[in-house]
Amino acid sequence: MIKLPIDAILPELCASLERAPNAVVQAAPGAGKTTRIPLRLLDTPWREGGKIIMLEPRRLAARAAARRMAQTLGEPVGKTVGYRIQLDNKTGPDTLIEVVTEGILTRRLQRDPSLEGVAAVIFDEFHERNLQADLGLALCLDCQAGLRENLRILVMSATLDVTPIAELLGDAAVIASAGRAFPVETRYLGKPLADRSNRFRDNLCPAVSSAVKQVLRDESGSILVFLPGEGEIRRVEKLLNQSSLPGDVDVSPLYGALPQNQQDQAISPSPLGRRKIVLATAIAETSLTIEGIRVVVDGGQSRIPRFDPQSGMTRLFTEPVSLAGATQRQGRAGRLEPGICYRLWDKAGEGAFRQFSQPEILNADLAPLALDLANWGIHDPDALNWLTPPPKSPLNQGQDLLRLLQAIDDRGRITAHGREMAKLPMHPRLAHMVIKGAKSGWADIACNVAALLTDRDIAQRVGRNPVAVDLTVRVSALKGEQTSLPINRNALRRTKALATQWLRRAPKKTRPDHALDLSSGRGLSPDRDLSPDEQIGALVALAYPDRIAERRPGGKSRYRLSNGKGAVLPAEDALRDVPYLAIALVSGETRDAHIRIAAPISAATIEHLFETEIREGETATWDSQSRSVIARRQKRLNALVLNDIPAKNIPADQITDALVEGIRDIGLDCLPWSQEATGWRRRALCFHQATGNGPDLSDNALQETLEEWLLPYLTGMSRLQHLKSLDMLAILKAQLDWSALQIMDKQAPSHFTVPSGSSIRIDYTDPATPVLPVKLQEMFGAIETPSIIDGMIALSIHLLSPAGRPLQVTQDLQAFWRNVYPQVKAEMKGRYPKHPWPDNPLTAAPTRHTKNKMNKK
Repeated sequence: MIKLPIDAILPELCASLERAPNAVVQAAPGAGKTTRIPLRLLDTPWREGGKIIMLEPRRLAARAAARRMAQTLGEPVGKTVGYRIQLDNKTGPDTLIEVVTEGILTRRLQRDPSLEGVAAVIFDEFHERNLQADLGLALCLDCQAGLRENLRILVMSATLDVTPIAELLGDAAVIASAGRAFPVETRYLGKPLADRSNRFRDNLCPAVSSAVKQVLRDESGSILVFLPGEGEIRRVEKLLNQSSLPGDVDVSPLYGALPQNQQDQAISPSPLGRRKIVLATAIAETSLTIEGIRVVVDGGQSRIPRFDPQSGMTRLFTEPVSLAGATQRQGRAGRLEPGICYRLWDKAGEGAFRQFSQPEILNADLAPLALDLANWGIHDPDALNWLTPPPKSPLNQGQDLLRLLQAIDDRGRITAHGREMAKLPMHPRLAHMVIKGAKSGWADIACNVAALLTDRDIAQRVGRNPVAVDLTVRVSALKGEQTSLPINRNALRRTKALATQWLRRAPKKTRPDHALDLSSGRGLSPDRDLSPDEQIGALVALAYPDRIAERRPGGKSRYRLSNGKGAVLPAEDALRDVPYLAIALVSGETRDAHIRIAAPISAATIEHLFETEIREGETATWDSQSRSVIARRQKRLNALVLNDIPAKNIPADQITDALVEGIRDIGLDCLPWSQEATGWRRRALCFHQATGNGPDLSDNALQETLEEWLLPYLTGMSRLQHLKSLDMLAILKAQLDWSALQIMDKQAPSHFTVPSGSSIRIDYTDPATPVLPVKLQEMFGAIETPSIIDGMIALSIHLLSPAGRPLQVTQDLQAFWRNVYPQVKAEMKGRYPKHPWPDNPLTAAPTRHTKNKMNKK
């Protein structure tokens, strides 16, 4: 057996776990911690025949780690060492080491809070700060404290700040392994050049392709390339294949959505005499040895999911990799021999990188976490020990969703329906939908819809054409029916497998007909049968009751959602004439977001599904065509209007509320902004951004708080033209008291007195960088760059010619006088001979006059 750096610390680790139940292992990439430590712990006396569970953050790494350990024992996977991941279980009655992923550990704890038969839980690659790892650790610590004092907990990482985690584990021992298996040389290639729109990301793929070709010329061995996502991988793959690669080189993509056999092919050894280029996402960062890799090319980018509380959707953002992540990537080159890591950035640029990636718990949709906590019996997350506690606002939003789905009661306690939801390995929205659908006899369609909305979209974009929105067409494709929808076969195969797996776990039908259970106050009447396509719309509405949408008047592709937000369909989409949609996926901005996946639904189905939540009464609404408030009697589901007829005698407060919604719908530009109001608002915004004091007068903030600052001034108004009488300057100033106004006027003045004595108006068009436009001669003698807000913001000085034309922009007057002024003087002195151009501007008298006027004075 090859000796690895981790072997040196194994005796110390075993002795530590004999004395105390918890420990932390810190070991460099390639040290061997993932495959050596679990095997060594099998021989410890405290195990007493119990299993060892190791949590891996990625499925590919879990399979690879289990295979490597089984290979070390000379056994097949599933005997002593096995793994459990989504859609794949390789364990048996003799399995003692289980490598698991995602929520599998959490669901095991929920079924058996004491973890009977488990001797130790290992959290590998904990530096990734996966949400499930954070939750699993918090639950294991709770289990250890209350039920299992003898449970061992081991946290492992190559790049983790170990002090906080050791404290969380009760001042656990930290055992470090020095050095990696082989040294890795790092070479910096510089950041890819930006394109004309200042986006260097568009040039990332050509830069990576060029770097790979350079490596092929200069180095031996196979190459591992890190890119942010599948799109970039496919673009680089195309560029390389178009560049006449050497005949002995193979290109292998590697990303999460790739079929398992293709993933295994990418990490397997190349045939003798051949070398490979593996184009990978962050899936290859940790706990993974790719045979033959000697060189790493790191594009320096990572794709991070973040939950947007405003839209209720998780979106992907591309950002620079953290230093810890870059170290992990670098370590892939030193697993089996000395290696080289090429980085597509400058060494100096690393100062701007994050030290560690942000914990997922800070950016994730916390509805699944809220359900897990409620199922554990926790009302207050502070009752558990967290390395990073879940943030209050997103957690509260998650709990609000659970109440909407009837998973918890008003006191936050889990309901019987919520316990059923927690058993299903899917988002609470989809679990609620599957349970309701399955009990009505729609289990197959419900599981198909859930699988389609969980995994990557099976619809494939062709050229620049938008992908069809209709979910019913996707369900047809999943069932093997002919459709015109271009299909991604790999995604289709995986989605089918997921739907089949979930169908086996779905509850049984409880009613004899196609009727959703009304016992919860949300369902279909027993006498109402729906076609399969109508069932799809009903199921989506159950999962996303806040995204049921009606088409807005006058615009076929624009919709209003039941949560009050707006969304828009692609102009030529087949659903453009449908009056009501149940929307599963939106993207883009929160105002008029883009509808990506939806299903048609009828008003009658909506009324039956949500009959206990529909309200009927007289109200005032904004009419976009007449641009006025009109009185209506309406049947509504939150912001959704299901029936609408004229009415009379509406209270004044409802009229002003409707007018506010009209202003919000049109935008702030419909208000009568005077030049003075606009200028004052920009000054106030500059002051707020710099100090945090005073109101936030940005467009987004004003839109969100219209009721607070504008509503009191709308009394008696009902039409857009009535707004012309508003004094916007007075309305904005009313948000500050007299003393605050004085402070703001002093800190962010409208004018600045320059050395010549002129009072120059400051231009706050960009509140972050206010501009002082001043003739150059008026600044003679000025050494210090003018600033505002107690020196917090240096003014951008736009130095002008005597004719008022721009000469130079600077925020460093001293440097301008010293380095640039001589050249400006040489060019301008002949053009403006009547004005002074002294050799030493720092000793010259500032003036706004010509030389003749100066002499007369």
